[in-house]
Amino acid sequence: MSGQLKERLSNKDLLYNAAAGAAAGAISATFVCPLDVIKTRLQVNGQLHISPAVKKGSVIVTSLREILKTEGIRGMYSGLSPTILALLPNWAVYFTVYELLKGQLRSHVDERNQLTTGANMIAAAGAGTATSIITNPLWVVKTRLQTQGIRSGVIPYKSIFSALRRILHEEGARGLYRYASLFLGLYGCVYTLSILIGFFFLSRTIFSYKVSYRYFSTTTDEIVTVLHTVVRARLQQQGQAPSSVERYTGVVDCVKKVFQCEGIAGFYRGCATNLLRTTPAAVITFTSFEMIQRFLHRVLPPN
Repeated sequence: MSGQLKERLSNKDLLYNAAAGAAAGAISATFVCPLDVIKTRLQVNGQLHISPAVKKGSVIVTSLREILKTEGIRGMYSGLSPTILALLPNWAVYFTVYELLKGQLRSHVDERNQLTTGANMIAAAGAGTATSIITNPLWVVKTRLQTQGIRSGVIPYKSIFSALRRILHEEGARGLYRYASLFLGLYGCVYTLSILIGFFFLSRTIFSYKVSYRYFSTTTDEIVTVLHTVVRARLQQQGQAPSSVERYTGVVDCVKKVFQCEGIAGFYRGCATNLLRTTPAAVITFTSFEMIQRFLHRVLPPN
């Protein structure tokens, strides 16, 4: 739907958006997974233990060497399975709901027959909320799989589904929607909306409208929402060991303890790694989405 706004999305259009979004998300997640592992571990632990045998260098390079030495290739791609499994509904639901809401808001267009900033914000909010509700349990599993290699005294999960069963059995539904992690995910959508305003006009002049608009909103959202992702990661990784004493009782307690022990810097753990990960991830995701979507329309025309 680049250019003029369609009056109504056909079922095939929705299917193409879902397929292209899921495939693009999976491609991007695979490419940046090692950086995502480092980012998550830094957010949870604050710093990574590096053995003396590993040659020192930048945090990212040294961390990659340490993971490769102690856990092998598998460690560098820990959490990829639930990430991809989550991304299938995540991007499929996001792009589908986003386009559906844009269609419902088609009366809110400007002189160029394009949706206004406010309409785009509402569509993005609805899409982000829907994906957060559906995929949150898989993000909890992803966080735990990525951090169990650096945590002592935990019973490791063997697979995605065994993790989901254990969490449900040991912690109940509360574990799958770990404390306010769902709320934090939804709260992140608010940041996304505020960012869209600042980059709206810039994004209309660079790349294609759709790709640049989403790319800038995604990249900047990652920068601004780093505080809530640190809190969310720390809450999600709790509870893996049945006998473990939980460090945080909730969002407020987590924020308070991080600030007391680590200061403002504690909320920006993994920020540099995240920035390095976000740019290629956003470019790959939205470029792949456009290419796959156009390919599907060319090979299997909706009409």
